[in-house]
Amino acid sequence: MLSNGIAPGFMPEKLRFLSDSRVGKDEEGPYILSVNENVKVHFSDYYRFLEQIEIRCLEEKEALNVKLAAINPKMSETVAYYRARKVIVDVVLKTVYAFYPESGNLAVVMTPWCFGTVVLERVEIYKERLAKGETTDPNIPDFPFYVLKYVEEIYKRTLLELFEFPEKAFSMRWQYTELLKRYSKVLTNVTTSLQNILSIVKKEKNP
Repeated sequence: MLSNGIAPGFMPEKLRFLSDSRVGKDEEGPYILSVNENVKVHFSDYYRFLEQIEIRCLEEKEALNVKLAAINPKMSETVAYYRARKVIVDVVLKTVYAFYPESGNLAVVMTPWCFGTVVLERVEIYKERLAKGETTDPNIPDFPFYVLKYVEEIYKRTLLELFEFPEKAFSMRWQYTELLKRYSKVLTNVTTSLQNILSIVKKEKNP
C-alpha cells in the first residue's frame, strides 16, 4: 500500500478471477509475463518496487522543500536547480500514483527497467510541453528559462538516482519502444482484419 492509502490494483482476490494466459502462479506468488518484455514479473515485486520509489520521491521532495525555504531567492540558478528536480520528482510520483492502483490494464505491470523507461519518456514529453507553454507547473516561475535548462540537463541523472539504476539502464530504451510499436501494429492489424471479416459477413447477410 502507498503512503496515501492507495491499494494495489491487482490484489490476489482479483487475480483469481482473471482469465489471462499471461497470468500464472509459482512458489513466489502470482506473476505475469509482461506485455512489453514477455518476462516473468511477480505482482508483489512490482508493487514493492513502486512503494520504494514513492518513499524515495517523497523524501527527495521534502528535502527540496526545506532547501528552497532556506535559500536566498537571489541565488536564482540554485533555486532553479532545486525546482527542476521537483518537476522531475513530481512526474515520477504521478506515474506511480497512476500505475499502482490500475486494475483494468495488465500492461502497467512491468519490470523496474521498463517502468523507468516509461517515466523517462513521460519526463521528456512533459518538459517539451512546458517549453512550448502548453501546460503550467507550480515549480515553474514566470521566467522559466533556468528551470527548464536544468530539467534538460539533469533529468536522466535524477531518474537514475531515484530508481537506483546503473548508467546503462536507459541505453536499452529503444528496445522497449520498438516492442511497444510492434505490439501496437499487431493490434491495428488484428482490428483491421476483424473489421474486414465483419464487412464480408454483413454483405453475405444483406446481398
